[in-house]
Amino acid sequence: MVEDQIRAVFAGAGAEGVLHAVPIGGAPGCGEARSGRCSAGDTAAAGEGAASDEVGADEPVVIASIFKVLLVLEFARQVAAGQLDPRARVRVTAADRLGGWGTAGCADDVEMSLRDLALFTISVSDNSAADLLLAQVGLDTVRLLAEELRLDRTRIVGGPRDVLQSMLSEVGARDESEFALRYPALPEERKRRMSVLDPSRTNASTPREVTRLLRLIWRDEAGPPQARAQVRELMFRQVFRHRLVSGFPDEATVAAKTGTLPGLHMEVGVVRYPDGGRNAVSVFARTKELAASRTAVDAAIGTAARIAVDFLRRHHR
Repeated sequence: MVEDQIRAVFAGAGAEGVLHAVPIGGAPGCGEARSGRCSAGDTAAAGEGAASDEVGADEPVVIASIFKVLLVLEFARQVAAGQLDPRARVRVTAADRLGGWGTAGCADDVEMSLRDLALFTISVSDNSAADLLLAQVGLDTVRLLAEELRLDRTRIVGGPRDVLQSMLSEVGARDESEFALRYPALPEERKRRMSVLDPSRTNASTPREVTRLLRLIWRDEAGPPQARAQVRELMFRQVFRHRLVSGFPDEATVAAKTGTLPGLHMEVGVVRYPDGGRNAVSVFARTKELAASRTAVDAAIGTAARIAVDFLRRHHR
């Protein structure tokens, strides 16, 4: 069965994983009129009815940087409504640097437009850009967007700096440098109790709700046309190709957003084939070791996604 194959893929990489995949077009037997979506563990043939959640499609998961999809969607909606000028300039200073990559890796202050902040937020998962964009958009409006889209199990507690501050305070560190010194010495059990790894205390959702968000964006049901198109374009421009993309053949195109925390490896996206088939997929993996980089787990995310999408393409055309 498909769910057994997926579990075996993650086990072989030393991880546990949950996954949800759904055809964008809502094929017969797998549309909104039936179950809402189909999971990779659906054991029913097309047209036979209910989907299965046997790969944890409704399990609460930490979403880390996947939150940025919702953030940029709200930004694009505000631009479309004339509430924000996408060309407005913002200065990224040393005080804004967070994470060490993207604008945070620059030695000097950087000035860019809001729309370029959105590009950096998605394409390289720039935490500094995301925080500055969130300051323009407003945290409350991002939460309201989740409510509007009926993402009832999606929780947004803050942006990247809020997440970092929770980690610093729990470790008793004043800044990232001190955190880097103290964190490795902590007992493993204490590391695992940190709020950033607990879906009840940080930005969280479920694999099913994340694919719902993607489906709404791709089916033009999440706001004005230009806003949805902007989010899709930015996700196609993500530079990371070591997770979802690694599992698919060259003829498939993948628009995606990745997320990473110690012991948590994830990516969500939409896979499109030349024949027009489109499937949204969200994959979340957890490892015993609290490492931020695990090549085998990254590859397993792509392999598991390919198994799920292949199943949907065979049975839900």
